[in-house]
Amino acid sequence: MNRAMASNSTKKSIRFFNDREVRAVWDEEHSKWWFSATDIVRAINDEEDYVKAGNYWRWLKKKLATDGVQLVSVTHEFKFQAPDGKQRAADALDAECVQTLAKNYPNNRARAFLDWFTYSDNSIDGQSKKKAYTLIESGLLESMEPGTVKCLQQIHAYLFGGLYDFAGHIRTKTIWKDGTLFCRAEYLMQNLRIIEGMPETTFDEIVNKYVEMNVAHPFMEGNGRSTRIWLDLIFKARLKLCVDWSKIDKKDYLAAMRTSTTDPMPIKALLRGAMTDRIDDREIFMKGIDYSYYYEQEE
Repeated sequence: MNRAMASNSTKKSIRFFNDREVRAVWDEEHSKWWFSATDIVRAINDEEDYVKAGNYWRWLKKKLATDGVQLVSVTHEFKFQAPDGKQRAADALDAECVQTLAKNYPNNRARAFLDWFTYSDNSIDGQSKKKAYTLIESGLLESMEPGTVKCLQQIHAYLFGGLYDFAGHIRTKTIWKDGTLFCRAEYLMQNLRIIEGMPETTFDEIVNKYVEMNVAHPFMEGNGRSTRIWLDLIFKARLKLCVDWSKIDKKDYLAAMRTSTTDPMPIKALLRGAMTDRIDDREIFMKGIDYSYYYEQEE
């Protein structure tokens, strides 16, 4: 393949399998994703060491070729960030090639990976995540009014339109999750008006507003994914900052959110440590989408 790579403008994605990242870059010319071969091996083998995973991939590639299995779509035109932080070219596989690899893997560990990989793009989360990428790039967020309930409804409607019939609509039923009872439906609209009026001039005020919106949980599903985008819009508008969600561990975030109703300090500490002024950095928001959806994946 002799295509020139669009190095700085390439869309990037991170998915997670068994808490191992599977990075991908977007091929604009052919309209498809390319996935890091080393990441796929790390995920299937549950291997922490990048060097060992890379060595295994090189051995596996030769073995498959010897066995007559053709991985026809292998390229090294795309760069991935190495453990030392530098961008380096590495083998990448398209979706068809990933499935061929998984189906011919030397052991049964690839079966669960294949189920996850083929399901993810067709699931509600997979389709919604694509919509989230499009929303970030569409410029529509710039026309929304940060901190308002309408803004949150617009985000939710975009992410889940065509996937849920209640996309963008405030719930009329009382809901709970993992033993947590969210705002009762009969008080929800009143509470949302109060939350909308909360101040948002300082970091603490903005996080307090975010915590209260989480307690309200205005939608039947999709609250976290919508509200994290909503939070970033407020930070961007009021403080010229946003959250680098890739710096916040999933378990730490979920634990902090569970306790936020009685003690907001843990979530404030996590968010404060992840703030960045790179509000115009497209990759920050793209990574934010990846991590936001990762937080919602069930263990």
